[in-house]
Amino acid sequence: MRPQKIAVVGGGPGGLYAAALLKRLDPDREITVWERNAPHDTFGFGVVLSDETLGGIEHADPVVYAALRDEFVRWDDIDIVHRGVRHTSGGHGFAALGRRRLLEILQGRCRQLGVELRFRTEAPPAAELSAAHDLVIAADGVRSRTRETYADAFRPHIEEHRNRYIWLAADFAFDAFRFEIAETEHGVMQLHGYPFSDHESTVIVEMREEVWRAAGFDDMDVRESVERSAKIFTDALGGRGLKSNNSSWLTFRTVVNDRWSHGNRVLIGDAAHTAHFSIGSGTKLAVEDALALAACLHEHPTTGAALKAYEAERRPVVASTQRAARASLEWFEELGRYLDQPPRQFAFNLLTRSRRVTHDNLRLRDARFTESVEREFGCPEGTPPMFTPFALRGLRLRNRVVVSPMDMYSAVDGVPGDFHLVHLGARALGGAGLVMTEMVCVSPRGRITPGCAGLYTPEQAAAWRRIVEFVHTRAPGTAIGVQLGHSGRKGSTRLMWEGIDEPLPDPDDNWPLVAASPIPYKPGVSQTPSELTAAQLEEIREEFVSAAWRAARAGFDLLELHCAHGYLLSGFLSPLTNRRTDAYGGSLEGRLKFPLEVFDAVRGVWPDDRPMTVRISATDWAQGGTGAEDAVAFARAFAAHGADAIDVSTGQVVAEERPAYGRSYQVPYADRIRGEAGIPVISVGAISSWDDVNSLVLAGRTDLCALARPHLYDPNWTLHAAAEQGYTGPGVVWPEPYRAGSRRPQTGRSDDPRPRLVLPG
Repeated sequence: MRPQKIAVVGGGPGGLYAAALLKRLDPDREITVWERNAPHDTFGFGVVLSDETLGGIEHADPVVYAALRDEFVRWDDIDIVHRGVRHTSGGHGFAALGRRRLLEILQGRCRQLGVELRFRTEAPPAAELSAAHDLVIAADGVRSRTRETYADAFRPHIEEHRNRYIWLAADFAFDAFRFEIAETEHGVMQLHGYPFSDHESTVIVEMREEVWRAAGFDDMDVRESVERSAKIFTDALGGRGLKSNNSSWLTFRTVVNDRWSHGNRVLIGDAAHTAHFSIGSGTKLAVEDALALAACLHEHPTTGAALKAYEAERRPVVASTQRAARASLEWFEELGRYLDQPPRQFAFNLLTRSRRVTHDNLRLRDARFTESVEREFGCPEGTPPMFTPFALRGLRLRNRVVVSPMDMYSAVDGVPGDFHLVHLGARALGGAGLVMTEMVCVSPRGRITPGCAGLYTPEQAAAWRRIVEFVHTRAPGTAIGVQLGHSGRKGSTRLMWEGIDEPLPDPDDNWPLVAASPIPYKPGVSQTPSELTAAQLEEIREEFVSAAWRAARAGFDLLELHCAHGYLLSGFLSPLTNRRTDAYGGSLEGRLKFPLEVFDAVRGVWPDDRPMTVRISATDWAQGGTGAEDAVAFARAFAAHGADAIDVSTGQVVAEERPAYGRSYQVPYADRIRGEAGIPVISVGAISSWDDVNSLVLAGRTDLCALARPHLYDPNWTLHAAAEQGYTGPGVVWPEPYRAGSRRPQTGRSDDPRPRLVLPG
C-alpha cells in the first residue's frame, strides 16, 4: 500500500518540496520534516534553476511556481573575463533566487498544506524512524547520517576533489553570469558570480589546493579570507566588498551510491548524489528527485515498487548530470592548461567544458559570438570547424573526421578480401578525411583471431594495394592509413561474435603466445604467454619493419603503431602487464624501451613525407596501472622520436578494468596530452555526433576525432554531417554518383514530452 506516515530528514529544498508534493497528493497523510538548524539557517546565498525544472514545478504545484516566478531574477548573458578582456555570450536563460527565500516559500507551502516542520530538532535514530513510519525520505545532504548508518546497504562512493572553494556574496547584482580569472604570483584563481536578487550576487572563489596554501588562505580566518578575495577580484567587484554566511573553505565531494533505497528508506538530493557547483545543478537535482519520487509513489501501489521505479527513472538522468559535472570540475582544476589559448577560444572552451553546451546550441543561443570564435580559429565563412583542413607532415587532411580502426575479423589467412574493399571503400566514399584499417598484424602469431588481417605475405600486400588504389581513385582527397600491431597475450582467440577474448575451441588450433611477461589476460581462461627473449624481441621488431615496408609499397598515406589495448607493445608500457627485470621493464623509461625501438625501426623504412601516429591507452582503468601522467610521458617520448600525432584511447589492457564510460569520456586524456606534451592528438571514445566534433575541435581539446560505431551505423556519416549543416565546401566532397542524395531528407514532427507530474491548481 501507499505510505501514509512519512518522515523527512532534512529541511532543504529537496526535503521540503517532497513533503509538500506528497501532502498535496494525499491530504490525509501524516508528514513530518526534521531539520536540525533554524528555519533561516543555510549555507551559500543564491540557487539557479533551469526552465525545465521550473516547468516541472509549474505543472506539479502552481502555487509554489507562482511564488518562485515572482522572486526569480532572470538573465541571458555569460561574461568571461581573462587577462583583462571580457567576452560575452548571450541567450543562455538563467533564473535564480536567494536560497533563504526559496526555503521560506517551501516552508510556507508545507505549513499551508499541513506538513509538520520541526526545526532545531535532530531526527530520531534511523532505525526508530523506520519502525514508526511507512516511508523515510533522507534529504540530509552530502554528509547524510542516514546514508552513513546504512552504508552497507547504500554502498556510497565518496571522492574528495583537489580545488578549494568558498561561498560568498556581494551587495550588488552582476548583470551576467560572470567567470573571472586571476593569475596571481601564487597561481591561478577563479571567480564564479551570478545575481540572485536585484541587489545581491553569489560569489564563489575557487583555486587549486596548492595555490590556496601558497596564498596563505590556510592560515586566515573567514574574515581575512573574505577581505583577501575581494582584493584579488577588485575589478570584478568594482572595488566593493564581499560577505560570508556560514562560509568556510571546502573541497567538493562527489557522492555516488550503488543503491538509493533500503527497506522503507530512500535517498534524495545530495544524500544520493552530488554535482559540482560549476554546473549549478545541486538544487535542481534535489527538486527533480522530489518530483519523481512523489510521482512514482502516486503511480505505484506499493512503496517498494515506487522506490524501485524512482531510482530507475532518476539514476540515468543523475549519471548524465554527474558526468557533465565531473567534466566541468576537472576543467576548472586544470584551468592553467588553457590560459594561453586565444581569448575567444578560451571563452568557448569554458562555455563548452561540461559538454552540455555545444557548438550547435551555442550557435543557436548566440550566433555572433560563435562566429567570432570560428573566425579566430580560422574557419572560412560558412565552414563548420570539423571541415577545416589539418596537416600531418606531408599529408593534408581535408577535414577532422577519422574512421577509427575497427577489427572486422573477416580475413582469410590474413588476406583482406572483398568485404574489406567494400567496408573501407564505402567509408572512404562517405567523406571522412582519414580512413584507418583495422589492426593489421605483422605475423601469423601476432593475430588476435584467425580472421585478422595481416601484412606479412606478398598476397596480403597485393590485396591491401587493391584497397588503397580504390580509395585514391574513387574517393580522391580521402587518405587511408594502416594500423600495425601484434596481439601479444591477447592472441589466439575466437572471432568476436563467437566469444570475445575466449581461446579457440579446438586446442590444436591455438598458437603459442608471447608477451612482455608470462601473465595471462584472463587467469584460468586465457593461455599463459611466454616472456619474450632478446632474440624474439629482435625478430618481432623486424616483423614490424617488414610490414611497414609492405604498407609503404601498398601506398598507404599514414602508418599508426598500435601501442594500446593490451596488445604486445601496450603490454610493455603497463606495469600491470610488464614485470620484467631486464632493461625492458621496471621504470617508465624501461617499459618504453621496446615500443620506442619498434617505432624507430618502422620510422626508418616509412617514407619521410608520410606521417606516423601512435595509439596508446592513456589509462588502464585499474589500480596500479598507467594513468594520465604516464600517458603524457609516453606521448612526449614518442614525439621526441618523430611521432606526428598521438591517437589517445584508454583501457582494454587488463580484464579487471573499471572504465568510467560516458559521452566523449576519453577526450580529457587527449586534451591533457595535447596541452602538456605539445603534440597533435586524435580523440576517440563515444564521440557520436558532428556537434561533438565541432565542439571539441573548436575548443582546442583535440585536432582530429576518430569515430567507430557511428561509421558502422552510417558509412556516409561525414557526408550526412555536411548535409545536415548545409555545408558544401571543399572540406567534404560528395562522389558524383551520390550527388542526388546530398540534400537532407524531410522529417516528420516530434511532440514535446509530457510533464512528469500534473496536479490541479
